[in-house]
Amino acid sequence: MTAFDHPPRPLAQRLGAILWPSFFAAGVATMVFFAFVDPLELRDITFPRLRISRGLGYSVAFFLFWASTAASSLFTWILLRPASRFNKPLPPDA
Repeated sequence: MTAFDHPPRPLAQRLGAILWPSFFAAGVATMVFFAFVDPLELRDITFPRLRISRGLGYSVAFFLFWASTAASSLFTWILLRPASRFNKPLPPDA
């Protein structure tokens, strides 16, 4: 008896399943983070010599949050792949 194996998903569907939830999570994380932290004060604490505007601070933080949440979604996708694609039966003894 052979086990049913789902066909591989298209690349666009796989990328969408990783990037869309992480985009949403990054937006929420950015709003929550900057509800308590001013980007200009954060700049003064971390990189006082750089002339970073508030808008650039929001943008950089959003993309950092997006990268970290995308990594989390990617790791989840890797762990949920069907084992049947990777675990092949051992060859019979010769």
